[in-house]
Amino acid sequence: MNLLKIIDSIELGYSEALYNNQKYAVTKEEFNNGKSIKIYAEELGGNDVISLNYYITSRGGNLKPCEMPKDKVIHFLNNMEVL
Repeated sequence: MNLLKIIDSIELGYSEALYNNQKYAVTKEEFNNGKSIKIYAEELGGNDVISLNYYITSRGGNLKPCEMPKDKVIHFLNNMEVL
């Protein structure tokens, strides 16, 4: 699935998601009139974290994970289920 469509499916502010049978607290913020998006997800009752910025440019989208492999972020986005 298109990453931007997945990111758009997450509501602004706080929500929860299920990933690898674990519940995550997910926070989404938008900046620059929606052209910059920050997502931070923290495993509830665990220690896993997902953090990313996504930039919408005239050439498309640009995913920038925060201090973690891009593959980890993409796997989370493609496999999480917003509750």
